[in-house]
Amino acid sequence: MLSGDMHEWDVVLSFVVAAAIAAILTPAAGRLARRLGMVARTRESGLAPAHTPLLGGLAILAGIVVAAAIFMPHVITLPRTARAAGTHGSVDTWGLVGGAALITLVGAVDDLVDLSWWTKLIGQVAAAVIAVRAGAIVTDVTIPFVGAFQFPNAGGTLTVLWLVMLMNVVNFTDGVDGLAAGLCTIDGVAFAIIALNLGVAGAAILAALTAGAALGFLVHNFHPASVFMGDAGSNLLGYMLGTAAVAGSLKTNAVVALLVPLVILAIPFLDTSFVVAKRLKYRRAPWSRDANHFHDRFARIGFSQRKTVAYLYAWALVLAGLAVAMRLLPYHPHNTHYNWLWVGVLIAIGAVALAASVYLVIVLEILKFGRARMTDLRETDPAAPEAEIRARAARDVETGEFTRVQ
Repeated sequence: MLSGDMHEWDVVLSFVVAAAIAAILTPAAGRLARRLGMVARTRESGLAPAHTPLLGGLAILAGIVVAAAIFMPHVITLPRTARAAGTHGSVDTWGLVGGAALITLVGAVDDLVDLSWWTKLIGQVAAAVIAVRAGAIVTDVTIPFVGAFQFPNAGGTLTVLWLVMLMNVVNFTDGVDGLAAGLCTIDGVAFAIIALNLGVAGAAILAALTAGAALGFLVHNFHPASVFMGDAGSNLLGYMLGTAAVAGSLKTNAVVALLVPLVILAIPFLDTSFVVAKRLKYRRAPWSRDANHFHDRFARIGFSQRKTVAYLYAWALVLAGLAVAMRLLPYHPHNTHYNWLWVGVLIAIGAVALAASVYLVIVLEILKFGRARMTDLRETDPAAPEAEIRARAARDVETGEFTRVQ
């Protein structure tokens, strides 16, 4: 176990070790799942086939625990200059790991017996409370161009809500081979870079080993997946990203404290928001299953699973790059004034991220362009077979090369 100041190599090595452990143990977790009869059931949401073993989350947890034991300090300590007013100055590492073990157990039981939504929620809240008791609590956040907001009395409750939300958000995205693991790898690396730049090396290692464990599992989960992470893995990764954000970027007085995690996690947040809003619109329970996630929309316009995750990975990389630029570019030196040259560079990067997001929103039919294009094609060529119409509409929406939308 290392102590004191952490070097950048500790962040890199924690990533590598967690990835190696998860990659080595994932096949064993899959075999255990088959022996226990824990295989994916046919479901309305998601594109993956049934009968694939679950319990990949156990391998992810093993990678996290081993890397934490080797590289994490017993306590994540914030530099005094980076502490937000009213926040605790340290987070107990093994308290966080304890919460991770609990939520993995709850998820594994859910994979086995399909727990009720309220039982799962109790487990998520319990794990989040353990993290808060370990010191992962935020009482102050700062928003660029706005200022600081303090909530010293409500910090614990808000942190629990944040962690529970992240667990469910990541769980909602786990519906196609490699998607949740890949997004968590990208997001974890972004959090690690930002936390390291903020001087919170313990949080950087926490984020890096989370990303590494997700990547190691992804070796076996990319399409065609030989094993799924299950609720054990998706809840675990949501919990770990949430605690990394709290221990790093949120739990400082940096000017990007709140905005950076929201940008990094924008895709799972947007996916969940659209899906839940649609369920509420049609008076369905928010936790019910359907086929309205981003990956489901891609499938409906003819994308393969590999192409679906490639597009979503690219979108995540663009957003993660924007978040890292918000922290690393010297557009607000010493928090005293704005360097408008660098502000312009940041705006340009943001414009690229926005353009990519708008393009993908159109591709996903959220604005109904895909259906409108199919209507156009039917009107111009009513004799064309339905399969041809769908294929041409999918190609046109993907390339953006069509002239009329009604």
